[in-house]
Amino acid sequence: MSKNLVIVESPAKAKTIEGYLGKDFIVKSSFGHVRDLPEKELGIDINKNFAPKYTISADKTKVINELKKIAKESETVWLATDDDREGEAISWHLKESLGLKDSTPRIVFREITKKAITNAIENPRTIDMDLVNAQQARRILDRLVGFELSPVLWQKIRTGERTNLSAGRVQSVAVRLIVEREREIDGHNSKSSFKVIAQFLVEKGKVLNAELPKNFETEEQARTFLEKCRNAIFTIKNLEVKPGKKSPAAPFTTSTLQQEASRKLGFSVLQTMTVAQKLYESGKISYMRTDSTNLSGEAIEKAKAQIEAAYGDKYVKVRQYKTKSESAQEAHEAIRPTDFSREKVDGDRNEQRLYDLIWKRSIASQMADAELERTIATIGISTTAEELVATGEVIKFDGFLKVYLESSDDEDEESKGMLPPLTIGQLLDLSEMKATERFSKPAARYTEASLVKKLEEMGIGRPSTYAPTISTIIKRNYVVKEDRPGKERTFREFSLKNNTITEKVGKETYGTEKAKLFPTNIGIVVNDFLVENFDDVIDFSFTANVEKDFDKVADGKVEWQKMISDFYKDFHHKVEQADSAKATKGARDLGVDPRTGKNVSVKIGKFGPYVQLGDNTDEEKPVFASLLKSQLVDNITLEDALALLDMPKLPREVGFYEDKPLVVAVGKFGPYIRHDDKFYNLEKSEDPYLVTEQRAIEIIEAKRNSGDLSQPKDLGVYEGLAVNVGKGRFGFYVKHGDKYYNIDKTIKAAEVDIDQAIEIIKAKKAAESSKIIKEFPENTSIQVLNGQYGPYIKAGKRNVKIPKGTDPASLTLEDCLKLANG
Repeated sequence: MSKNLVIVESPAKAKTIEGYLGKDFIVKSSFGHVRDLPEKELGIDINKNFAPKYTISADKTKVINELKKIAKESETVWLATDDDREGEAISWHLKESLGLKDSTPRIVFREITKKAITNAIENPRTIDMDLVNAQQARRILDRLVGFELSPVLWQKIRTGERTNLSAGRVQSVAVRLIVEREREIDGHNSKSSFKVIAQFLVEKGKVLNAELPKNFETEEQARTFLEKCRNAIFTIKNLEVKPGKKSPAAPFTTSTLQQEASRKLGFSVLQTMTVAQKLYESGKISYMRTDSTNLSGEAIEKAKAQIEAAYGDKYVKVRQYKTKSESAQEAHEAIRPTDFSREKVDGDRNEQRLYDLIWKRSIASQMADAELERTIATIGISTTAEELVATGEVIKFDGFLKVYLESSDDEDEESKGMLPPLTIGQLLDLSEMKATERFSKPAARYTEASLVKKLEEMGIGRPSTYAPTISTIIKRNYVVKEDRPGKERTFREFSLKNNTITEKVGKETYGTEKAKLFPTNIGIVVNDFLVENFDDVIDFSFTANVEKDFDKVADGKVEWQKMISDFYKDFHHKVEQADSAKATKGARDLGVDPRTGKNVSVKIGKFGPYVQLGDNTDEEKPVFASLLKSQLVDNITLEDALALLDMPKLPREVGFYEDKPLVVAVGKFGPYIRHDDKFYNLEKSEDPYLVTEQRAIEIIEAKRNSGDLSQPKDLGVYEGLAVNVGKGRFGFYVKHGDKYYNIDKTIKAAEVDIDQAIEIIKAKKAAESSKIIKEFPENTSIQVLNGQYGPYIKAGKRNVKIPKGTDPASLTLEDCLKLANG
């Protein structure tokens, strides 16, 4: 047995580190946290100064036993979990669970390289209990909030969805932000104005675009301005050339990486963290949970050397960024490559793309400013004092732009092009001038990344909490992340061309949303209840101040029990007062139906929100209709409700095609058309209530002609069994009898014929047979196979891991049955 046991958090990390240490070291993984508060009870003794009751997780008993055994046989145990509060707590829980001494060496590193690991071994410390207590304080406070608030929600919110209700200190604030933004958008009164843009023809067929710096409020004002410009003489009145510069953005923190990966790569926050974790554990980047923009002197020198080698001395400008966050630990570093000379890395496509982003951002941060020349041309109009302005920008020296430019959340951001050659006094030939109606926009809905940005700006949450917070509110169905189709509206436009003014009415789509966060009806009801009854718990400044208190605990300035006690007194009193709070069903009375004189209301039921015509006390039974996906109980009007009640009910028959009925319905995976026992999904933007017979036929034909395989296609027979090709949950497949064989992505599934299908079947069978280590003829449901992650037992539909140290070839049928049965 090795003299040294090093314990880390993940198997991938263990494998990488083991490669850097000699034969005297063995590296094992704890597979994350090993102890936590119990799931089905509070696990906190409030009367004993909030003493936590930690238990070893059921799935970690085996891990702890194995680590105990190796620890007893080792001379030294090294605790090498992540260098943050969560990692410090895991080390402490390991020390407690394994019965290690307080003096057990704790080593930290923020990148997995040989130098960093060796340096950590040479400079050990002991567990930092201030950091551990900060993590304990967060865990205990959040458990108290969740454990005491959730039952209040179950009791007071009676919508049929109560079993899934929960509250959390940070998650409830995140939901509140999304609900308030939705109400802000709903309350936005869009105002129209007219934007004037002119095009002038200059020498050699070049075009100069200019605009009026102000908008006109009415069409009369816009038309009057164009009338003034009829027969006007346009000249270059002034040219102003200003030098300018752009500076690179700071290296990535956790939140800025999440934001930029969302903008540039389309990653969700969770996806970004998952891919970054892989890059870190394989030694390619520094630690990915950080709020510091700092780079070490060594990292800066390596970046500088890479820039000089690749681009030359003039592209170097060394910078040290100061982190804005008060709580950031400057001793930590920003997210950066461990080896700046490595521009590309191995791994899957997402790992390569995220690494490329991190490499470019880090390198750009140490590069020279981009030097620009901005030109502003003022255009005089002979018939009015108003002036048009044309702006342009030319890059004189690209600097850091040679490598990287940060993206923006502003969807309307435009880059300025270069202006054609101009001189003061130059006459301009007007090609066309347009006054186009434009509409004011509300604030944008949050994306995952912009929500993280907002939370960080408000001081709410920390790098390790953003991804789980967003995952939780989506999982709880308080928020949905989805695309929404836009709406169509008309706009007016006046055009001056050849001294003639014309008018037209155009159409445009507005409000299209891509991967945005929308509050659900139940999310709004829960939010409103919490705001009314627990306003301080989900108050933005209160939640931010709690984060500062955690920082004080981490700095050893405040005892964690006192911090929890100060919070709990007022909070628990509020919980007790909530017994008298009014229960809510999230229902609203909308008014009276003018045709029937019956009440119309909107409610949330077991199967979602609906409108109701009539009361249970009426002689006739009430009539119900479900809300559309985009409608909210919060703002639906009487007119909206009556329109829903007048809609035909689903499923509905819309006509016939090929002598078979066309039926439109909504299922688990959304709206669809059923025809001849086959199903054709509608596009997300398609309203199932408005689909006509002709539209249904178009959708069916389009699916058939596109080679769509959502309905399996018969290819023929092989070895007496039917062969089909289709598309399932996990991609395209060939089906032979009752067995499925995945089709490689390099093959066009729609073009697969019977011969190619047989080749796929044969190849897959041969590959499967090569995996077989052992078979048992007397029990064909048991096999010993060699898989991607090592040998395992296949018992029917179950896969059972073979214990380490066991020779899979030596297993008997009896051995396999014992392992399969636990």
